[in-house]
Amino acid sequence: MQPVVFFEDLGFQSYRQVWDYQESLLQQNTQLKLTGEGASTRHHLLLVEHPPVYTLGKSGKMENLLWTEDEIKKREIEFFHINRGGDITFHGPGQIVGYPILDLEKMKPDLGWYLRGLEEMIILTLSDYGLTGGRSKGETGVWLDAGIPGKERKICAMGIKCSRWITMHGFAFNVHTDLAYFEGIVPCGIQNKAVTSLQKELNGPVSIAEVKERLKNNFESVFNCRLVDEVKINSVCS
Repeated sequence: MQPVVFFEDLGFQSYRQVWDYQESLLQQNTQLKLTGEGASTRHHLLLVEHPPVYTLGKSGKMENLLWTEDEIKKREIEFFHINRGGDITFHGPGQIVGYPILDLEKMKPDLGWYLRGLEEMIILTLSDYGLTGGRSKGETGVWLDAGIPGKERKICAMGIKCSRWITMHGFAFNVHTDLAYFEGIVPCGIQNKAVTSLQKELNGPVSIAEVKERLKNNFESVFNCRLVDEVKINSVCS
């Protein structure tokens, strides 16, 4: 029987609000496990766009933030040092950020399998648009021309946290993101490699709503699950 994953499209929300929301969902699931009710944990998938924000992972290096504090404030970019893996990245308008809160014990308790699955979902979505995405050895995420030195372009960054096999954080897929924001950082701490977007690669406009639907379909396919719209009693933005 396919696992049910409760889906929420959070629209446009601040990073802090959604980070807190993720934490609350993770804590609900981990508490169920601690009290012997692990069978009652629930899977979730959140999709959202954020206002401009830089996030630095727990093992990230501050020197990969290139702009000064004054420059960041002038550009109205928030900054958070957070508890996911990975280095520094950017989130902003035109980028679909996905936060799966999954109980991997009910799927497959293997973080490598999970990350490769997230990458495969993006690769399939790129294929829907006639693009060939791929992986770069030793670097989590999805790239174009990953094997051609000097032409590598990252289109989706990834970083996760996992507690008692419950995941949080996730992926950031550049759809029509303003790539100028990446000039203020060394994206993911990787030197001398470019960042791109779906719109740039297609050289034309792309619908965020359409990309979300394709991501959802490919998420279901890769993780052999069924997405069900979550009926929210209290909105995260209330």
